[in-house]
Amino acid sequence: MELSEQAYQAGDIVYVIYRNPHTYTAANVQQAAVVHHPERPGELALFLYETYYPLDQQIAIYPSEAAAEQEFARYFGAIE
Repeated sequence: MELSEQAYQAGDIVYVIYRNPHTYTAANVQQAAVVHHPERPGELALFLYETYYPLDQQIAIYPSEAAAEQEFARYFGAIE
């Protein structure tokens, strides 16, 4: 998915495939919010699990939960 920061606005709700940093084999679809980065004026960030993540090409962002789940199933197998 091609990412353009201009495609998002603060307040948008998006979905990401998130890997648990403590259990690398555990991944799931999570809702995240696009917000103004508190430490970088003029930049947007993803807010997920009380953490700000850069809004960049490193994170696959999906506009809907269904789209994220479809990609999750494609990469990780069927969702139960």
